[in-house]
Amino acid sequence: MAELQQNYDVLIAGTGVAGLMCALNLPREARILMLTKAAVDESDSFLAQGGICMLRGEDDYQSYFEDTMRAGHYENDEAAVRQMILSSPQIIRELVADGVDFARDEEGNFRFTREGGHSRSRILFHDDVTGKEITGKLLRLARSRSNVKILEYAELVDILLSDGECAGGVVRRTESGELFPVYAAFTLLATGGVGGLYEHSTNFRHLTGDALAIAMKHGVAVEHLNYVQIHPTTFYSEKHGRRFLISESVRGEGAVLLDKEGKRFCNELLPRDIVTGEIRARMRKDGTKHVWLDMRPVGEKTILEHFPTIYARCQREGYDVLKQPIPVVPAQHYFMGGIKVDADAHTSLGRLYAAGETACNGVHGKNRLASNSLLESLVWAKRAALDMSAKLKEVSVKEVPADLSQYEDYGRMKENYAKSIREEAEREDCLD
Repeated sequence: MAELQQNYDVLIAGTGVAGLMCALNLPREARILMLTKAAVDESDSFLAQGGICMLRGEDDYQSYFEDTMRAGHYENDEAAVRQMILSSPQIIRELVADGVDFARDEEGNFRFTREGGHSRSRILFHDDVTGKEITGKLLRLARSRSNVKILEYAELVDILLSDGECAGGVVRRTESGELFPVYAAFTLLATGGVGGLYEHSTNFRHLTGDALAIAMKHGVAVEHLNYVQIHPTTFYSEKHGRRFLISESVRGEGAVLLDKEGKRFCNELLPRDIVTGEIRARMRKDGTKHVWLDMRPVGEKTILEHFPTIYARCQREGYDVLKQPIPVVPAQHYFMGGIKVDADAHTSLGRLYAAGETACNGVHGKNRLASNSLLESLVWAKRAALDMSAKLKEVSVKEVPADLSQYEDYGRMKENYAKSIREEAEREDCLD
């Protein structure tokens, strides 16, 4: 990879699936700088367990569309949902060509699983570490590109403006505190969600929604910042830190929820917000801090083959899922709102794009359907790259004065960023 420069064709904040997909679909001659706030493999994309949705055929379209709309309480953008669904077969073909290994049957056909809110099995998976499989393979490809520079432990603290358009950003090295400007023809914000702002979350702690705060600071349109999804089943622990997610696929394969008396109390395959509500109601009724998830109905063979990571983690926590239920509790998981974008991931600011959990394109509505997130991120990131590619020859990098002194009080700046997000996000009714 080339040494760090000051001027690039494209600046990408984030190295999850959205950032990587964008980088890999840009021209090989484009100079690209990718930033990641921590280590390159510490993005939530690596944590995705369940899988990625795929349209099974023409006869699946209407049910897939309806499942997505129903989960989103019909607040979804119908055109965006249609774009995502119809794009899924091609996205999957590209992932397979990139070396992604999805589970297959004895004849070599894809194996599909089902999660809550889905009317049929349409989710591709790789054991219970699908996100790691996809993101890891894309990362390997990005690292092999001589035109892509990946800078770890470096965060975007602001964007730079020139004539009412984005001209790049101000970057801070997280270890030394060094500040410097990076100028770019185009910038993509793909910094993930807001889980680091919550006490109980499945997200990495460093994902604090910085790009959202930056967007609001400059008047870039945002949408539905109060649409925060709570995942029904994370492993209950008294320990501080990120909560370990128990994939919805477990319930899709037959696991059941039990109260303190060992009795089943809800339909486990309803959308996440409904199951979360049922769990919280049962916890209040029983006076408990968690409920129980019984994986034994899934069967030993499926548990060991499909959910080896979950099985091993629960064993480390002192639970054998082949013999006993495990304690689970809802926790903040996903952010459906974000920086408002169109079909090509444009924001309301020229030359600025957003994709992944950072963006709000209307696909998810008020509540995300399981395993749509990886697909949605990939679809919009690719479209952003193609749109940038078509315009690269028409634009040039603009260098503008950058007053770095305003970012020197890092602690106060971050407090202000967090406050601006929480004031909107806390309108959600069920935050921990």
